[in-house]
Amino acid sequence: MKIESIISFYDRESVGATEFRRLYSNIKKSTNNGLKTVMVTSSGVEEGKSTISSFLAMSIAESTDQKVLLLDTDLRRPMVNVFFKLPLEKGFADLLQKKCDVKDTIKSTPVQGLSIITAGKLNAEPSMILNQTRLREIFSELKFYFDFIVVDVPPVIPVSDPVIIAGEVEGTLLVVRAGTTPKDVVKRALNCLRNSKVNIL
Repeated sequence: MKIESIISFYDRESVGATEFRRLYSNIKKSTNNGLKTVMVTSSGVEEGKSTISSFLAMSIAESTDQKVLLLDTDLRRPMVNVFFKLPLEKGFADLLQKKCDVKDTIKSTPVQGLSIITAGKLNAEPSMILNQTRLREIFSELKFYFDFIVVDVPPVIPVSDPVIIAGEVEGTLLVVRAGTTPKDVVKRALNCLRNSKVNIL
């Protein structure tokens, strides 16, 4: 059975697409400094953060004339490559390890204005290569090429990656799986982010 790309499930006239456009509008209104980067995380696994990241990026690209990038920085459980049927190779991990240039990792999509950088292949523990100086270099170059960047990061509670990456983005969205994620777990995730001075949108 052929598995469809997530793009085939996007309908710009649907209620869901309307809500994602509304979400983007709210993101823009939340700051006055021309926000260009938003990371999407969750408390734990399987809450839908990669799905939200993907549909948000598609919605922004489809409803504006901006150059939008969806960046998968979840080096432990990458999903963006699966959703968009793209190769995992030559991605974020490769950039961190200086195995290739930024331009070599950018993958095009059928959605006009939307590009993707997948997580890439990793041969070491993510914590060993998430260097703040290298992250700053990568994001600085990406901000030059793109108008808006949606960053899919790992969940907050299991790993420290989101807090490290948050230093290079201007705002954070916390995805909560309705009716499933306990309130105290969400509070713990929020406290982790707030203690690290993360801008929660």
